[in-house]
Amino acid sequence: VENGGFKQIDGCYKIIIMNILHVVNISFVIPYFLGNQLSYFNKKGYKEYIVCSSSPELESFSRIYGFEYKEVEILRKISVMKDFVAISKTMQYIKSKQIDIVVGHTPKGALIAMIAAFILRVPVRIYFRHGLVYETSMGFKRKLLISIDKLVAALATKIVCVSPSLYKKSIDDKLNLVSKQVLLSKGTCNGIDVGRFNKENLDLKRLKDLKDSLGIADSSFVVGYTGRLVRDKGIVELVKAFQILTQRHDNMVLLLVGMMEERDSLPIEIKRFIQDTSSIINTGYVLNSIIEYYYALMNVFVFPSYREGFGMSTLEASSMELPIITARVTGCVDSIIEEQTGVFVEHTPECIINAIERFYSNEKLRLNFGKNGRNFVVDNFEQHVIWTEIEKLYQ
Repeated sequence: VENGGFKQIDGCYKIIIMNILHVVNISFVIPYFLGNQLSYFNKKGYKEYIVCSSSPELESFSRIYGFEYKEVEILRKISVMKDFVAISKTMQYIKSKQIDIVVGHTPKGALIAMIAAFILRVPVRIYFRHGLVYETSMGFKRKLLISIDKLVAALATKIVCVSPSLYKKSIDDKLNLVSKQVLLSKGTCNGIDVGRFNKENLDLKRLKDLKDSLGIADSSFVVGYTGRLVRDKGIVELVKAFQILTQRHDNMVLLLVGMMEERDSLPIEIKRFIQDTSSIINTGYVLNSIIEYYYALMNVFVFPSYREGFGMSTLEASSMELPIITARVTGCVDSIIEEQTGVFVEHTPECIINAIERFYSNEKLRLNFGKNGRNFVVDNFEQHVIWTEIEKLYQ
C-alpha cells in the first residue's frame, strides 16, 4: 500500500481498502487505546472494525470514531465454552468483512483475536501488549498467565510493547522472539492528544461548574488519581496515606476519578473509608471525553500502581502541567523524568505522604515540574508520531 491506501496497478492508481479489525473485551478501553486513531486511518483509506463485548457505549463510540462493530461476549476470565464461542463468532466476522489485519488488545481480547486470525491465516496479526497481568500474580495462576501470553505472542506476526520497560521485561521473561517485538517511538499505544490535554484550552465556566458540583473549595489542595480503583493500582496505600494527611492538613482533598471493581477488589475497610470520608471524592466512571477537566482540578497527581503497560494517565496529567508521584515499576518507570517531571515512591503510605507533602509545601516546585512534564509529553508522545509508526506495521 502506497500513499495511505492507493496502489499502482497496470499503470493506474486504484483505491485499495484495507480492512482492520480490533478486538477488545470491554468498550471502556476504546477511547484510550484507539480513539481518534480510528478516524485518522479512516481518512487515509482504511476501514476500521471492532469486536467487543456488549455495551451501551458502543453505538455512540461508533458514530464518534467511525467504525463498524460486532458485539461478542469476551469474558476477562477463562471460560472454555464461552471463549470457543467468541473465537467462532470472531472468525465469522473476519470472513464476512474480509479483514486484512487483526489487532488484539487486552490479554483476553488479544487471545481471542490471535487464535481466530491465525486459524484463518490473516496475513497481519498484531498483538498490542498493554501490560503483563502475571507480574502481580503468584503460583499456578502466574504460570497460566505466562503461558497464555506466550501463546498469543506465538500466533501474532508482530507484538507491540507499549513502553521501553515492558519491551525489556518481555525479553527478560522470554515471552517471544525478539525479532517480533516493536516499540512505537518512545512508547504508548495511541499517544497523547496534547491539544486536548492542555489547561490553556479549557472552558473556564465548565471547569468552575464541575468544581462547584464536586464541592471543592478554592482553598483546597487536591490530590488526584484517575483509573480503576483496585489493589493493583496502589489505592490501598494511597488511601492509608491520605488518612494520615487529613490529620495534618485540613484543606486536603483526595479526588479519585474512576470506578471500583469486583475483580482485584479493595478491602472492605478501604471502601468504607472512601465512602464515609467527606474529604474524599469518588466520582465513579467518568467519560473519557471530559477527563481533562478533572485533571485541571488537581494540584498533584498520584499513581502508585504495581504494574502497567505504560502509565498513560501520568502522561495525560503531565500534559495538563501536574507534578507526578508514581512507582518505579514496569510501564510507570517510563512515564516521568525523575526529579524533573515527577518523583518515584515505594509502595508504602509513609513514602507517599512524604512525596505529597513535598509538593504541598512548595508551589514553585509544582509549577516547575508541571511545565517540564508538558514539554516532555509534547516532545515525545504526540499522537501523530505514534500513528505514523502504527501505519508502518499495517503496510
